[in-house]
Amino acid sequence: MNWIAKKISETRKIKRLTQEELAEKAKINLRTIQRIENSESEPRGKTLNLICEVLEIDSKELILTESSIREKNIGTKIINGLFLIALNMVLMGIIGFLTLDSNANMNSVFGGYLLSIFLPFFIVVMTKKMSRMERILKFGFGYIAYFILILVKYGFPTGFVTGLFPCLLISLSVLYFGNELNKNRE
Repeated sequence: MNWIAKKISETRKIKRLTQEELAEKAKINLRTIQRIENSESEPRGKTLNLICEVLEIDSKELILTESSIREKNIGTKIINGLFLIALNMVLMGIIGFLTLDSNANMNSVFGGYLLSIFLPFFIVVMTKKMSRMERILKFGFGYIAYFILILVKYGFPTGFVTGLFPCLLISLSVLYFGNELNKNRE
């Protein structure tokens, strides 16, 4: 439901008006009120002014509030995108440090394998409603980018022998097939 529809519906209910009563007082078709409240159409101009007049709402404030909410949504999307980039870089840094580092021993490589299972599984558990591809695009693009970067810089044998490529493959598999693992767990 969009902001204007939600505000009209809430205000109408607060004023204890039915949709029929609002339509009658505003001299608007009942079906128009129903479409507005169901977000099937958005009131403009005269229709919006008539409804706001009956509900005692300032139509200009209603429109300005809706536009500020849309601006916040854009800002939120940018912040979420930056957070996802940072999260992917941290995940790659941890797994890369545990496996690719010249001082990495068997314990740290084993830790890398464990993290490549448990971190993505935690992400899957926290994002149950997200589709496979959405999860791969949001949380797996760092793994894919890191795979390509290491492949170009060090080559396939180094990435495979250090354990980095298997860790990345495990992580991507858990992200993609995690819903099935989670279903079996429940």
